[in-house]
Amino acid sequence: MEKNQRNIYLKSVEFEEALKSYREAIEKRGIRRRTRRISSKEALHFVTAEPVFALDSSPNFSAAAMDGIATVSHKTMGASETRPVFLKEEEDFVYINTGGVIKHPYDTVIMIEDVVELNEGQLEIRKSAPCWQHIREIGEDVVEGELILPSRHRIRSMDIGAILAGRVKEITVYDPPRVGILPTGSEITDVEAPKAEGRIIDSNSHMFRGMVEEVGGIAKTYPVTPDHYEALREQILKGVEENDVFVINAGSSAGSKDFTASIIRELGDVLIHGVAIKPGKPIILGFINNKPVIGIPGYPVSAYVDFKYFVEPILLFLMGIGEEHKEMIMAQMTRRVVSSLKHLEFVRVKLGFVKNRFVATPLNRGAGVSTSLVKADGMMPIPKGKEGFDQGEQVSVELLKPKEAIKNTIVSVGSHDVVMDLIGDYLQSGSGKTRLSSAHVGSFGGILALKNRECHIAPMHILDEKEGTYNVERIKKSLPNESIVLISLVKRSQGLIIPKGNPKGIKDLKDVVQKGLQFVNRQRGAGTRILLEFCLQREEINPCDLIGYDRELTTHTSVAAAVKWGTADVGLGVYSAAKAMDLDFLPLEWESYDLAIRKDDLELEMIQALLMTLKDPVLREKILALGGYNVKTMGQITVID
Repeated sequence: MEKNQRNIYLKSVEFEEALKSYREAIEKRGIRRRTRRISSKEALHFVTAEPVFALDSSPNFSAAAMDGIATVSHKTMGASETRPVFLKEEEDFVYINTGGVIKHPYDTVIMIEDVVELNEGQLEIRKSAPCWQHIREIGEDVVEGELILPSRHRIRSMDIGAILAGRVKEITVYDPPRVGILPTGSEITDVEAPKAEGRIIDSNSHMFRGMVEEVGGIAKTYPVTPDHYEALREQILKGVEENDVFVINAGSSAGSKDFTASIIRELGDVLIHGVAIKPGKPIILGFINNKPVIGIPGYPVSAYVDFKYFVEPILLFLMGIGEEHKEMIMAQMTRRVVSSLKHLEFVRVKLGFVKNRFVATPLNRGAGVSTSLVKADGMMPIPKGKEGFDQGEQVSVELLKPKEAIKNTIVSVGSHDVVMDLIGDYLQSGSGKTRLSSAHVGSFGGILALKNRECHIAPMHILDEKEGTYNVERIKKSLPNESIVLISLVKRSQGLIIPKGNPKGIKDLKDVVQKGLQFVNRQRGAGTRILLEFCLQREEINPCDLIGYDRELTTHTSVAAAVKWGTADVGLGVYSAAKAMDLDFLPLEWESYDLAIRKDDLELEMIQALLMTLKDPVLREKILALGGYNVKTMGQITVID
């Protein structure tokens, strides 16, 4: 395809304008919402197309609300402990069970535990019973002819109970939209296929299927179709014919093999190509055969954002309901976020509740980082025209997880170690409600977050070169006059992570420099970075001589992965990361990896749950099995004066 044949965005339309225009186009085209009659028993999650009125009252007779006796209220008048009233069976009362029919002349029910049986057929009553006591009147639950459910109401389990109580056997609902999902790309393959270089697993289509089903639609996933114009055209025509809405994943950008816009334009109309959002700009909103057809980019986060903010509202519209309520909160930013002025940007954030306020920490913003969606507690929109948010600024966040779950989360900000992930898993499975949320910003970033009261705990391993100790001296310097304690976690082995078999014959850091090998570093502020500086100084190595010194990664596992994949020859990290990736390891230092926490936070229920978890012998065995750890002092508390 020649350069002048490439797709060109019509323009970057504003987000709200794009969604409104597309919805209006659907309405103007008369795309109807199909309805059908279904059994009330099978109505869960459907949306009512008509109001539902009761056809009968419930109960449709006066019924006993308690087990006891049915009697006539005036016969019990004046009854007391000193002047009891005596009643005879059949003449004055009958025994009755809960739900039993109340017949004339009976007008009250006395619970069985409030009567005294004297002999067969005779009772003693020591308290008068008012008229209609413990009786469910006709229509107490549902009255014939009254509205049970309005139209455009998503039916819940309790709604089904109310419908059936009103003797409504069938209701009219909107037919769930059928949504076709077409993954495209010559490099895309199924997870069941053999692993091959240059192939990417199709994950988006399965994510889309889940999102369709979560809102109540019916999803159909089509086989992966390679980047061939005619093959794509044929599959798109087939998918449009079989569905109400068709979603094409990938091929929506402006590359030489991005055919989606051209095919939609050939077969129908492209209303919008390109929306001013980030991630997800190259979305296509069009129609084929009078049906909505949406082209979504292939990067996982872009795909999620476009589906969530464009496809879901369209599906809800076709189901007869407006956009469902989004729970929003205000949170305080833990660090500065810079954004382009050109787009509305959706930033994934971790949330926590610290010192009676929500705090938000931004996650990796790469459009291809699908795990950031898993870790995210919320989506923070940065409006177009705004450069970003400063640290400490109040921001609006759309919740992706329940508010109460976030309030029961220990916010950990600081150094990374897989041990924290293991502890988080044990903590949640053990306590049942307490979660651990970790943000990896390095040891110094953790101290800053602790200082600003933006976290509960700060994992750290900062070497004091003069004292030869870890963490204590740095806390004294950075948080003077603060009541801080250290919870001992593990001693761990740090060293050089190298390929299996050590093919380059690496002996030490000097060897790395002399052989001109590619190094991968940790980010500034990381304790591992500080250890590297100490080792370089000790070995009299100039950092400028270390190739790759400026390449920064944020976790030990990412350093190990870089060595595993061959993009680096060596990196500094913990033994457990090397072992997990089946790499070799040259030990350099045993260090203390601890948790810093404010002393007054020790009494928090969440922190007490954490301390109990650290005592778990099974957890300790799991940590030791990772390799390169010592857990003898785990859980010990040191007060820093």
